[in-house]
Amino acid sequence: MLKFALRRLVLALLVALTVMTLSFALTRVSGDLAISIAGASATEQDVALIRHAYGLDRPLAVQFLDWVGRAAVGDFGESYFFKARVSDLILERMPITLTLGLTGLAIALVVSIPLGVLAAVRENSWIDRLVQLFAMIGQAMPSFWLGLILMITLGLNLGWLPISGTGSWQHYVMPGIVLAFSAIPALTRLTRSGMIQALGSDYIRTARAKGLSRLSILGKHALRNAAIPVVSIAAVQLGFMLGGSIVIETVFALHGVGFLAWESISKNDFPVVQAVVLVLALIYIALTMAADLLNGLLDPRLRAQ
Repeated sequence: MLKFALRRLVLALLVALTVMTLSFALTRVSGDLAISIAGASATEQDVALIRHAYGLDRPLAVQFLDWVGRAAVGDFGESYFFKARVSDLILERMPITLTLGLTGLAIALVVSIPLGVLAAVRENSWIDRLVQLFAMIGQAMPSFWLGLILMITLGLNLGWLPISGTGSWQHYVMPGIVLAFSAIPALTRLTRSGMIQALGSDYIRTARAKGLSRLSILGKHALRNAAIPVVSIAAVQLGFMLGGSIVIETVFALHGVGFLAWESISKNDFPVVQAVVLVLALIYIALTMAADLLNGLLDPRLRAQ
């Protein structure tokens, strides 16, 4: 198990280094950062002063190594627009993004697991086809479109929920629903396939022969085994949700890390953009690694891969 964990750790570090390299390179190929900071009306002398002040006149390799070294200890530099430490900005807004992601994951699990169980129990029936159709529609539905529809219906027309802001738990309901729709299809199909496989197993036939109730067979025996891959994949889905929160936070004006990224992109605040990309990528890498380790504990065959 230790070798398996070390292999996953080395792979995670390589992925993190790749993300850092790509985020640094993309901000540089997008244009001259000094001109973006100075503005279109700045003179060549102003641009030269800004380039020297921010260290943009140094070789790219030196700039990259300097950024990697500071990022390794949590120092992402200072924001060009907000005039504050980037790490402080991210720490201030991260609770909103985490709350949104956990809300979306909770809604996704509450919806997808019962639907997957129902589809497996009624395999090849109209209920099964209806559940699969719902999953397919959820997979194809654009998140920003669903968000606008909910805002119009539940927010403006019915007045049940607030449209934007983070004042109470009600502000997270609509964005949580929209975010959950990105994970419900995958979790529903995984639960369905796991339940179908479990219900056809020998131990389920033995449980039926013992006269156990249908509810006990489904909940205590079949679902317990079918939910193992669902729990591990849920960690990966949470990483997807945190990365996809940029669109949701922009639509619902939630001032989390995603909204911070959108603001920084629109204002050419590249230190913040680089840091947000790296932090969200690291969270996703950590969740993926945790899911791999959990699968390794549950299935020893994976440790040999």
